[in-house]
Amino acid sequence: MASSSRVPSLPVQVPRYQITWSTPAGALLAIEPRPEEVKRYAGVLAAAYNDPHNAPLLGHTKPLGEPDVVAHYAALASHGDRGFLVLADDKLVGDGDLRNVSRGAAEFAFLVAEVAAQGKGLGTRIATMIHAFAFSQLRLARVYASIVPQNVASRRVFEKLGYVVETSLVALAYADDPGDITMAIDRSVFTRSHAAPMAEIEISVR
Repeated sequence: MASSSRVPSLPVQVPRYQITWSTPAGALLAIEPRPEEVKRYAGVLAAAYNDPHNAPLLGHTKPLGEPDVVAHYAALASHGDRGFLVLADDKLVGDGDLRNVSRGAAEFAFLVAEVAAQGKGLGTRIATMIHAFAFSQLRLARVYASIVPQNVASRRVFEKLGYVVETSLVALAYADDPGDITMAIDRSVFTRSHAAPMAEIEISVR
């Protein structure tokens, strides 16, 4: 029998998504960015990550530059994770990502870029949008969060979403640092308590 040559498989192209949500507080658009879009907003993101107020809450110990932002989003894509830039009227207002996506679970992290805009509901709206994507589109069963203890505002956002503190070995494996607080939410909890927003949020392939 003649041997057959195997045709090399082509890399699977994962579609990029966008999430839109119009509320009385304003319209938001979350996009899975193309490389050129990451570069466009890298300077704004680097400045937000390095802000003296934001950096300790994010657990950053050294300044990040635009190449670090580009590398971060490239790494998310290469690992099959999902990173989003969040825009309002074409202005970057924050970002969020689902990282370590595997076996029906992931870790969620987000940032409201401007300190002056924090604590006014924007973080909750960003988180709601990306969780709607996580549970409806990716069909994740559970999402975890790792929170720096002094980041009271972020913990408040997670509690509003329905997260609870969890200290199981599985949850602790998602901790970015040993001293972080780990929280988790199940799909059933989120979809039951956020039925109205999920009906309003639109998710589509870009």
